[in-house]
Amino acid sequence: MHTPVLLTQVMEALEIKKDGLYIDATFGEGGYTEAILNKGGKVLGIDLDEEQLKSSRVNELTNLKLVQGNFGDIEKIAKENNFFPVDGVVFDLGLSMRQISQSGRGFSFKKVFEPLDMRMSLNSEMTAGYLLNHLSESELFDVFAKNSEEINSQKIAREVIIKRQFKELETVGDLTSCIDKAIGEQDNNAYKRIFQALRIQVNEEFENLKNGLIGATKIIKDDGKIAVVTFHSLEDRIVKNFTKTGGIKLLNKKPIMNRRGRTFEKVAKLRLIVKDIL
Repeated sequence: MHTPVLLTQVMEALEIKKDGLYIDATFGEGGYTEAILNKGGKVLGIDLDEEQLKSSRVNELTNLKLVQGNFGDIEKIAKENNFFPVDGVVFDLGLSMRQISQSGRGFSFKKVFEPLDMRMSLNSEMTAGYLLNHLSESELFDVFAKNSEEINSQKIAREVIIKRQFKELETVGDLTSCIDKAIGEQDNNAYKRIFQALRIQVNEEFENLKNGLIGATKIIKDDGKIAVVTFHSLEDRIVKNFTKTGGIKLLNKKPIMNRRGRTFEKVAKLRLIVKDIL
């Protein structure tokens, strides 16, 4: 099982209570859940990807309930399972290593023969391939620019339109070749941003994050904490803006980060949200 990047920091922040109720809103491979259970907490684990729930080795542990669902519906899921009010909630917005390396859904730009799918749940209908082959140039530009802030979004959108006139984009390699031609070179950072943009659009990630944060504040105890681990500035901005809406506040003005480790680990930011009790 892959260990979450900021597992130690999240666990310290949540201060797990014996028999306390905790929601792992992005269950993934079960790293946070296992750590919470080991400290005596009870967990409701949620994941949109049913394959994640099936493959986890912690799903047979006691004091654990797993639900296949969208964390945007966290309030509804918690109440349906009579699992509230809770002592803490964890949102880790990164992809799991299993999704990247084994899902076969085209999440990684390195998997050139995989289909352009990018769905977190196979129950969803929208795919990255559909977007690339059916959106207009201006619509593709909006997706790329708003969801990644890639400076070459216009050029890449135009190249996609040109390429699909001859053949639909079907594989990861089809998309990376479009990016290469649009910007005149191979650029891993550009790949990452465009793939991020498509994944966000396919899975409506920003809207779900906003709804998830709202829902979490409605089921958290007055002294509970919401831990959010983000991996890029757009996610982090949503979290910061959310805490300005009233009734809640950031416990840490500066995000907690991991200054050591691999590149993707260094960009992870932990923010803690608590109720603003007068």
